[in-house]
Amino acid sequence: MIALLQRVSHGSVVVDGQTIGAIDAGLLVLLCAERGDTEKEADQLLNKLLSYRVFSDEAGKMNRSLKDTGGGLLLVPQFTLAADTNSGTRPSFTPAAAPDDARRLFHYALEQARKLHPVVASGQFGADMKVSLTNDGPVTFWLQTRKNGN
Repeated sequence: MIALLQRVSHGSVVVDGQTIGAIDAGLLVLLCAERGDTEKEADQLLNKLLSYRVFSDEAGKMNRSLKDTGGGLLLVPQFTLAADTNSGTRPSFTPAAAPDDARRLFHYALEQARKLHPVVASGQFGADMKVSLTNDGPVTFWLQTRKNGN
């Protein structure tokens, strides 16, 4: 699985003119399932992103995680993160999980996140979403799990 983490001071998702998910300070995470991903990869990625130290401590160093700060987590499904852009000028989405598998894994990750963290919001799988954010820093990281557990 792939996660693009952005430290934000605010993030929101709008579908059909309605805000369906919003957070204040925290992480907006674009989440993508790749072919062959399972709940194991979803768990690994979720545990890593909740513990990833991207928030400043009193000395201004990135030593605090989302668990430490209690900030918001906004999960947004984003299959285009799996695009193969190595040839031509049109991306291939072959590396992305099939829609049913991706939907199942996104909802699994969302359910697990809600069990592990107090403030969780989400986008809507398969919807035409308008995502807004104020990137704080800017701070953005790419996290990816591999099938061998790394």
